[in-house]
Amino acid sequence: MANITAADVNKLRQTTGAGMMDCKKALVEADGDFEKAIEILRKKGQKVAANRADRDSSEGAAIAKVNEDQTSGVIISLNCETDFVAKNESFVTLANELADIALGFKSKDDFLAADYKGMTVQEKLTEQTGVIGEKIEIGGFETLSAPFVGYYIHAGNKIAVLTGLSAKVDGTEEAAKDVSMQVAAMNPVALNQEGVDQSVIDKEIEIAKDQLRQEGKPEAMLDNIAKGKLNRFFKDNTLVNQDFIKDSKQSVAQYVKSIDSKLEVTGFKRVALG
Repeated sequence: MANITAADVNKLRQTTGAGMMDCKKALVEADGDFEKAIEILRKKGQKVAANRADRDSSEGAAIAKVNEDQTSGVIISLNCETDFVAKNESFVTLANELADIALGFKSKDDFLAADYKGMTVQEKLTEQTGVIGEKIEIGGFETLSAPFVGYYIHAGNKIAVLTGLSAKVDGTEEAAKDVSMQVAAMNPVALNQEGVDQSVIDKEIEIAKDQLRQEGKPEAMLDNIAKGKLNRFFKDNTLVNQDFIKDSKQSVAQYVKSIDSKLEVTGFKRVALG
C-alpha cells in the first residue's frame, strides 16, 4: 500500500478543489496514483451529477466580462442549488475564471468543450458537482459585440448586463454602466419597438381591447384606443424609450445623446438568476 502524505492530499485538493477527506480516500483507492485519483473523483462527480440531474439550480453567480478593447462581452451564470454555495468565495472565483474563458467563444456548446486546466469546462462542472454535492451547471450564456461594450453586475451576482454603444467617446464607459443598470432594474423586453416580437404586440393589443370592452367602450373605438395603449407599452418596456432611472425627465435615448449627440444604444443582454 502506498504511503499517502499530507502533501499528496493537498496537491490533489489544489488540482481538483475536492475536500481533504475525499482526496485522501481517492488516493488510498488509487494506491497513490495521482492521475487515477483524479479519475476517481471525476467519476464520483458523474455519479452525483446523475443523481441530481432533476434538481432545481436557480441560485448561483451571474458574471459579465468584456475583452481588452471593450468591443465584445459575455455573460455566464454558474448555477447551483443553494444560496449558501452561491456566496462561497471559491464558487464565485470559479465563476469568474469560467467567464474569462467564455470571452473567447460565441456558443455555449463550444464554451463547455473548452479547456479548463487540462479538462473541459463541462468536466470541471461535473467534478464540482461531486465536490460540492449540488447540481452545478452553466445556466445563462450571452454574448454581445459593438463599437463599445460596457457591463454591470448587480450586488450579490444575481443579475449581469452587457450594453453595446455605437461609438467610444468621452463618457462612454459611464454611460454604458448607467444603461446597464437601467436594464438590470427595469428588464426591458427589447431595445426599441422594432425589436418587440409580433406575438407580444398582438397579445398586448388583445389585452387592451378586452379591458376596453369590459369598460363598455364602443367596438368602433377599440382599435385607436388600443394603439394608444400599445404606445404606452413600448414606452414602458423598450429600453431606449423608457424613462431614465437616474433622471425621469429624459428617456434612455436622450440620456445617451446627452453624452454625445451621435451616440446610440445598439443592443443589450441580461442574465438573471432565480
